[in-house]
Amino acid sequence: MKPTAPDLYASLRRVLDQAYEQASAGKGNERHANPDERFEDQPIIQIGLNLGSNHFEIGQAVKKAIESARLPPDRAVAELLGAINYLAAAVLVRSALVCEPAPDPRLRERERAR
Repeated sequence: MKPTAPDLYASLRRVLDQAYEQASAGKGNERHANPDERFEDQPIIQIGLNLGSNHFEIGQAVKKAIESARLPPDRAVAELLGAINYLAAAVLVRSALVCEPAPDPRLRERERAR
């Protein structure tokens, strides 16, 4: 019997879930979020929107990926999960700036109001 798509991508889902957990309840939330502040209202998104590009988010992801190479395994994984979150932010910023269908349409609405 052929495995279903979710079974084939279960390892990817686990990593993405870990990145989500880090951003929403772990290091990302502790360092960067105000209580009840949406992801798209946090500096990880707002810096790129204010600069007019997603270069900041991409640069942060690259920095974290490079730093992960010199860290012990558990800290390296945490850095890489942070890089994933910065790349997710880059997707959201790019979508908002070019008014493509963003995963969250509120980003497009905010960008149009600028």
